[in-house]
Amino acid sequence: MDKVVSSARVAIEGIGDGASLAVGGFGLCGIPSVLIQAVHDAGVKDLEVISNNCGVDDWGLGILLSDKRIRRMVSSYVGENKEFARQYLEGELEVELTPQGTLAERLRAGGAGIPAFYTITGAGTQIAEGGLPWRYAADGSVAVASPPKETKSFDLGRGPKDYVLERAIVTDFGLVRAWKGDRHGNLVFHESARNFNPLCAMSGRVTVAEVEELVEPGDLDADSVHLPGIYVHRVLPLTREQSAEKRIERRTVRPAPGADPADRKEA
Repeated sequence: MDKVVSSARVAIEGIGDGASLAVGGFGLCGIPSVLIQAVHDAGVKDLEVISNNCGVDDWGLGILLSDKRIRRMVSSYVGENKEFARQYLEGELEVELTPQGTLAERLRAGGAGIPAFYTITGAGTQIAEGGLPWRYAADGSVAVASPPKETKSFDLGRGPKDYVLERAIVTDFGLVRAWKGDRHGNLVFHESARNFNPLCAMSGRVTVAEVEELVEPGDLDADSVHLPGIYVHRVLPLTREQSAEKRIERRTVRPAPGADPADRKEA
């Protein structure tokens, strides 16, 4: 039952070229940065990554992207990464953009053993009809487009509406970051860092959690556990320095009263 591993290198054993990874986090909040760095250091390539976004140019998944280790991304938002946009538009990266709630439910469904589900999100759009550019050719034409999805009409009491069939996501590995975790893999996430982490953990056939504070079994209040250890296979305790290294994706500073609005700064 003791799932603690000794190093990040051991934690990511089995992740090889062509693997699919579900990676927790939202922006830079709650991302498993130590595990991502270990994957980068291992030199694996041709990865398919499912994550809400792809980090920024020099942090998080952005370090894998900048070295062209990622072949395909399934995401809902990618606006903060200029290299991501360049690779996508120049045909170097395949991208499946997915509505955020749909992406969350596809990950959860994969972990719950639900192969597919119907949702109204995307009905009547290219999400359902197909034709969204997944990958461009070098000349700017569409090399790979999204296929049409099955739709079906349901009446939930307000008249019939069309719903789109979305397939669950199951990945080779799930990589997540938790605030606290015990040796059995039970995890607690801190406030908004909870975001996509439990869902990505559920979708991985093998899930690895880096934890900021490792506690002994029984120390966590059972009612406070956000993700039970049945979904977690390896636990990597972080050092104090690793836990403290967190970045802010975008900082906006409000000018002092009476200051010139032009003094507003963004970083």
